[in-house]
Amino acid sequence: MNSDNAPKKAKRGMLRATSAVGTATMSSRILGLFRDVVFARLIGASDTADAFFVAFKLPNFFRRLFAEGAFNTAFVPVLSDYRNHREHSEVQNLVNRTFAALTGVLLIMTLLVVVFSPAVMAVYGMGFLDEPEKFQLASEMLRITFPYLLLISLTGFAGSILNSYDRFSVPAITPIFLNISLISAALFAAPYFEQPEFALAWGVLVAGVIQLLFQLPFLARIHLLPRPVLSFKDPGVSRIFKLMIPAMFGVSVGQINLLLDTILATFLPGGSVAWLYYSDRLMELPLGVFGVAIATVALPNLSRQRFGEDPKAFGQMLIWSVRMVILIGLPAAVALILLAEPILTTLFQYGEMGARDVAMASFSLQAYALGLLAFMLVKVLATGYFAREDTKTPVRVGIYAMVANMGLNLILVLLFHSLWQIGHVGLALATSASACLNAGLLYRGLRRTEQIPSIRVLRPFILQVALGLALMSLVLIAGTSYWNTWSDWSVWQRIWRLAALCSAGGGLYLIGLLVTGARLRDFQMRSA
Repeated sequence: MNSDNAPKKAKRGMLRATSAVGTATMSSRILGLFRDVVFARLIGASDTADAFFVAFKLPNFFRRLFAEGAFNTAFVPVLSDYRNHREHSEVQNLVNRTFAALTGVLLIMTLLVVVFSPAVMAVYGMGFLDEPEKFQLASEMLRITFPYLLLISLTGFAGSILNSYDRFSVPAITPIFLNISLISAALFAAPYFEQPEFALAWGVLVAGVIQLLFQLPFLARIHLLPRPVLSFKDPGVSRIFKLMIPAMFGVSVGQINLLLDTILATFLPGGSVAWLYYSDRLMELPLGVFGVAIATVALPNLSRQRFGEDPKAFGQMLIWSVRMVILIGLPAAVALILLAEPILTTLFQYGEMGARDVAMASFSLQAYALGLLAFMLVKVLATGYFAREDTKTPVRVGIYAMVANMGLNLILVLLFHSLWQIGHVGLALATSASACLNAGLLYRGLRRTEQIPSIRVLRPFILQVALGLALMSLVLIAGTSYWNTWSDWSVWQRIWRLAALCSAGGGLYLIGLLVTGARLRDFQMRSA
């Protein structure tokens, strides 16, 4: 095979794979939005909703560390090395021993949290201590939701193997089952519970079982169904855990910051946790669909380039990933800022969710949206380090970002709460600022080691995006000024107006790109 054509074919394959993952993830996220609409109708932004969201967020936080964060970034490069240089039997042995070790660690952790859930909630929901009923409710629901961590982390383990063998669609589809389970729990099980939040908690646990079982047949098809063999001394397992421990912090700084936001939000007025939840969920839509999709596809490909000793292709893949993030992340951020209240009103202002809740959530959504591009860049740039098994640099950068976040949290929460009684907005803004710092330092580190081309190669492209954003912003500002009574309209009136604004804004953005010469082939990972 021609050496010049091989990287091009790999890059086209990455674009197709990213599109497939993005499409599957988009379906899941849309269903997730419907799930949150059901949540808003059922529990709104009440005190009991705050209790459920804290109990739900804690296992999800650790899920992102184990299933989507540190474990994935440590396991995939090692698995890629074994796949490229060793026999299939050795790959199977690595899978068996890693599965057993991961299960053992998570099982112990899960049992400890279930047994000592009040003590755990006293840390993560310490703001609830002055409200005994709310604290007890959160502690009881945590006992139900936390075992989800074990199940979904093993699901993530299976997904990492499938991604490494280019079966990207199956792991991308899997989250759909969480949404289906929670929607079913809310619509069909909740009426049988005195407190509907408990139905949702059980829905989380059932979803974990379904998601794990769904992926096992696909592992069997590639002859890598795990058969647990406990051996922490196995060289491959030791190598994974050695990479995983620092990566657990480095790759998940954004999630740690969001968890700290939740802890601090428990001290703020009732509803603050729910306001942050609803705004974060909307911000997670473009981040999860595109940021995670690009990073998921990039990591195994970058790992293969690393072991193939092709530095030029490695840098090209990284800069392509950055281009894709800018192309999608910037218009998504601008749209969320300009359409925050119309989007939240259209989706959530029904049943238990009132106009004040929507207004409060829109403020934090705008603050999160300011950091959306940075959140996406962190996902992508971190893969440049983890593909080369460098976990120390992201950890060091993560420490800087976390310290900055905590300092800004204290300053901005006090400032926003004392001036405008919206302390939760200060939390969101601090998280966005720390994400910007994190992304900037990660990029600077890659440039110093010449693993990524200079950002100057993207200047013409950024100018094209800027024109498209200007056209999009004009139509969105004009539209929201003309249509400014969203709360007074019926659901269908809200939907068609929001769809019209999004279509017009997106259309003008694309026109701006086309007028300045951008074409589809420009995003097919040609040489930077």
